[in-house]
Amino acid sequence: MDRQYIDVTRDGDVATITLDRPEKRNALALEVMRELTDAFVEVGRSDALGVVLAANGPVFSAGHNFGDMHGSSLVEARELFEICTVMMDTVQQIPQPVVAKVHALATAAGCQLVATCDLAVAAESAGFAIPGGKGGLFCHTPLVAVARNVGRKRALEMALTGDAIDAHTAADWGLINRVVPDAELDDAVDDLVRRATRGSAMSKGLGKRGFYSQVDLDQPKAYAYAIELMASAAMTPDAQEGIAAFLEKRHASFTQRARPDASAP
Repeated sequence: MDRQYIDVTRDGDVATITLDRPEKRNALALEVMRELTDAFVEVGRSDALGVVLAANGPVFSAGHNFGDMHGSSLVEARELFEICTVMMDTVQQIPQPVVAKVHALATAAGCQLVATCDLAVAAESAGFAIPGGKGGLFCHTPLVAVARNVGRKRALEMALTGDAIDAHTAADWGLINRVVPDAELDDAVDDLVRRATRGSAMSKGLGKRGFYSQVDLDQPKAYAYAIELMASAAMTPDAQEGIAAFLEKRHASFTQRARPDASAP
């Protein structure tokens, strides 16, 4: 895909996907979401070990582009939110850890995107909102991701009031992992990506897929799923190498790469 609004770069083992439409506040217009989905699919199939999602300009992302919805038919509106959901799902389906680097305001579907990422670090200047409660279109789909991070009461407070929360509140509520001074954002993200990508890439991909598969199941079903996954994962070369290295008191040498289809060893 010839991308106009998304920039993809590579620094060693880490790929960075950057929203790059600052003049439109990095709104998630249809063409932006298609490009972003394509970028995640491409990076997911690569040998990158980790992914950073960043943005250029004074706003991380203002969410959906209202121009895509104004005067639209039900079929068109449904397609818009289906495309958005595919994009969000793709973030969680690729095997690499995805870390959101949030330097400014993330609202509505932009906040949803941060909540969807596996990990997130924000600068002190960042803010987060699902502001539909202040207007005429409630943030139904952003609330799905936000509620799975912050819990019901806090999610509904954000959705019903539409008020923004600051980065420290977002960290306290569990929407992001941590907040750092603006000048330390790059270093904090680099450190988290480094720590989240050490070890076996194959194991990490299985772990990520397994987490999202079991986290919303009831406990007996979650354990039944995890038992089968962990037992089969224990048979993989990287798992056996890690076990052997521990027993032999040496550093492990992992050779398996993460796969986009990391749902099974």
